[in-house]
Amino acid sequence: MAEDKRRRYSSQVVDGLGKSASRAMLRAVGFSDEDFRKPQVGIASTWSNLTPCNMHINRLAEESAAGADDAGGKSLIFNTITVSDGIANGTEGMKYSLVSREVIADSIETVAGCEGFDGLVAIGGCDKNMPGCMMGLARLNRPSVFVYGGTILPGENHTDIISVFEAVGAHAQGKLELIDVKQIEETAIPGAGSCGGMYTANTMASAIEAMGMSLPGSSAQNAVSDTKVADCRAAGAAVLNLLEQDIKPSDIMTREAFENAITVVIALGGSTNAVLHLLAMASTVGVELSLEDFAEIGKRVPVLADLRPSGHYMMSELVAIGGIQPLIKMLLERGLVYGGCLTVTGKTLAENLADVEPYPEGQDIIHAFDNPIKADSHLRILYGNLAPTGAVAKITGKEGTHFTGRARVFHSEEEAQEKILDGTVVAGDVLVIRYEGPKGGPGMREMLSPTSAIMGKGLGSDVALITDGRFSGGSHGFVVGHITPEAAEGGPIALVEEGDTITIDAVSNRIELGVSDQELERRRQAWQPPGPRFTRGVLAKYARTVGSASTGAVTDLP
Repeated sequence: MAEDKRRRYSSQVVDGLGKSASRAMLRAVGFSDEDFRKPQVGIASTWSNLTPCNMHINRLAEESAAGADDAGGKSLIFNTITVSDGIANGTEGMKYSLVSREVIADSIETVAGCEGFDGLVAIGGCDKNMPGCMMGLARLNRPSVFVYGGTILPGENHTDIISVFEAVGAHAQGKLELIDVKQIEETAIPGAGSCGGMYTANTMASAIEAMGMSLPGSSAQNAVSDTKVADCRAAGAAVLNLLEQDIKPSDIMTREAFENAITVVIALGGSTNAVLHLLAMASTVGVELSLEDFAEIGKRVPVLADLRPSGHYMMSELVAIGGIQPLIKMLLERGLVYGGCLTVTGKTLAENLADVEPYPEGQDIIHAFDNPIKADSHLRILYGNLAPTGAVAKITGKEGTHFTGRARVFHSEEEAQEKILDGTVVAGDVLVIRYEGPKGGPGMREMLSPTSAIMGKGLGSDVALITDGRFSGGSHGFVVGHITPEAAEGGPIALVEEGDTITIDAVSNRIELGVSDQELERRRQAWQPPGPRFTRGVLAKYARTVGSASTGAVTDLP
């Protein structure tokens, strides 16, 4: 009976005389008679040598497969895609980045659904891998574990990919010679692993571990390390335990688990993309989650981690002092996370944390509650006549909490980037980059190149940037994204005119256009929706099916 329960799906594919052809095909890939009686575990690998984030994942997939096999399962490795945000940022290609999240989810669902895998391990490296994998696992709702590919090590002189982006702005300002930019370019990325600060990849990996869908410690390990190899092997074995106990993603990805994930993201000073992706993951698994939940949780949770981009340290340095497990235990002892949530170990979060040691004395990466980086959340959910259904800002307080300036309007990221670098953009400007939303881009590009250019030119406290697009986890400065409704749908951001006054208040959480309701209505009547930028292919299909950023920009809503 136990074996039947563990083989709920594979038995439909390989059992009985009628499935002789299926078994014949599988014999060719290495199955024996004994293997047909084992639960099948699919290993979803995002391996690719097109980005350092994923270049090592082939070996990690093999380790997870070995772990599943040693625990009594039969593993099969299959691939899904990845794209590189770090390579594509600032180009038309970046329009495919958020789209890749949906493709990853679709492909994992497609392969596992077709082949009859009983359980899964999904291994992700670059930003969209994490939520894409999780959405695929949630749709299938079969015993599953997510594994993070791990963080990169710092480059020479404590540099990383954001150092390269900001060097371009510094050169435009005359602060760096070309030879200096080239040296940073050549040494900032020393090998395999995801971008090294608390950017989107490390943020989402941490959120998933806090949610209970990764083994303890998985999010805070160096990509090339014995601990990461051991994590992958243990993940394969863990799926067999989950199959035995019939623990599925829906048992783990509960409302309380999502609140735990949000809490940890805030404490770590994580990426605004976490808002978008957690909303999408919650939607996929059927948990009600909204922008307001981020706002409410943010009132009681401080930022404790001094991590890049706004702070000083990199993920590898947090790894060296114990990762995020001691932080989660601090939050648990403070009553800020739910300890009773089930995890992929088969135990509760509190049980997993019972023997976790505190951070070593004298470390200053994770601050104490009485000395926070910020007393409440850096992720601000803003509303107002510019964002009736919400916007997301990442404001640590270092940029200030209030900005009023004149609108400088651009219809694409490239237009804005050109005017930042040539000196047209000056202190007091609020850059409005529109028609970059999920539908309008399409694809909701990250504005990393403009924000990095602003920081590189020393304008981080003097210029604000608002957009219906989104931001890289490496973006910092006075920035507001995810403005909804987006411009392509006739949202108020489409009606902003050059020179309008815009006010952003990160205390009252408002974003207002200094124009009367009557004037806005006049402009609305005159506005014409733009034609589609793509009429065939994946971007056209995405634009037709994607929902609002305020609900996660998912493509499979009823």
